[in-house]
Amino acid sequence: MKRREFITLLGGAAVAWPLAAQAQPSPVRPLIGVLSPLSAAAASRNIAALRSALRDLGYVEGRNVTLALRYGDGSAERTPPLARELIALNPDVVIAGASGASAAYNATRTVPIVAIIAEDPVAAGFAQSMAKPSGNVTGTWNLGDNALVGKKLDFFKLAVPGLTRVGVMLNPDDPADSVQIPSLTAAARAVGVNIEVIEVHDLGNLDAAAAQIMRANVQGLFVGVAPFWFTAQREITAMVARLKLPAVYGWREFADAGGLMSYGPNLPELYRQSARVADRILKGAKPGDLPFELPTRYELVVNLKTAKSMGLAIPEAFLLLADEVIE
Repeated sequence: MKRREFITLLGGAAVAWPLAAQAQPSPVRPLIGVLSPLSAAAASRNIAALRSALRDLGYVEGRNVTLALRYGDGSAERTPPLARELIALNPDVVIAGASGASAAYNATRTVPIVAIIAEDPVAAGFAQSMAKPSGNVTGTWNLGDNALVGKKLDFFKLAVPGLTRVGVMLNPDDPADSVQIPSLTAAARAVGVNIEVIEVHDLGNLDAAAAQIMRANVQGLFVGVAPFWFTAQREITAMVARLKLPAVYGWREFADAGGLMSYGPNLPELYRQSARVADRILKGAKPGDLPFELPTRYELVVNLKTAKSMGLAIPEAFLLLADEVIE
C-alpha cells in the first residue's frame, strides 16, 4: 500500500472510531439494574408495579432514569451470569429477587443491592442484623412472618373441611422452598394435618410428580413459593386440576391462573417497596444503614369458580375472610 493511501485510510479510521462511539450513547443516569428470577412474561406485573412506583417517585425512563432488565426464567443457574452482566454496566443500584439476590451479592460487594428474598437475611449472610445490615444489601424478607406456613395450612383446612392429609410440593434445591421445610412439621401438627413432602426437581417431568401424588393418597396440595413454580403456574394448576385435588399456593397469580386459593405477600407490592428503598439509596442513603423490611401486604385469594368445578363447597364463613373471591 502506498504511503498516501495508508495515511488516508488511517485518517478515515480516526474519524470513524469517534463516530462509532457516538452511535452508542451512555444510558441516562441513574441506572437501575433489575434481576428477576422469573421469565419476562411471568414477571410482567412485578415490573409494571416497579415502573409505576418509580414514576410516583419522579423517575421517568429515558429522561432521568434507565432500567436494565434481566430475567432468569425460573432457573437459579441462569442468574449468576446475568448478575455479572448487570454489574458490568456499573449500575447505581440493583433490585434482585430470590436467586438473583444471591447472584448479585456474589458479583459485587460495592454496588447497592435491594433484595427480595425468602431466606433470613442474617442466616443467608446478606446482613449482620435486620435493623442494620451493614453491607451493600438491604431489601425485603418476604417470608419473614414465622407464622406464614402455619397460616397457609390453617386457611387451607378451613376452606376444605375434613382435610387431614396434605401433599407438600417443594423444590429443595431452591432456598425459597427449602427454608420452609423445618417449620412445616410443627405447623402441620398445630393445625391437625399430616403432610407428605413431594420433591420436584424438574418441571419437565410433571407426570412423575403427578404419579407420586396419587401414590401418596393425599386430599390436597400445598405448593411451594420458589420461582421454579411461578414460571410454570399454568402447567402446575392444570396438573392439579387433572388430579381433581384442592391446592393452596403462596402467590395470588396461581389463583388467577385457576388454582383454588392462595395466601402470602402481594408480589407486585414487594417491587413497589423495593422502588422506595432504591429511591432512598439513590438520594444518598447507604444500604447498610437501611433495615430489612417485611411485606406490607398479605392477601388471601379464593377462586370460587375452581371450587365449583371441583364440586367443593367452601364454607361461607371462610369466604368472608378472603381479601378477594374470584367468581
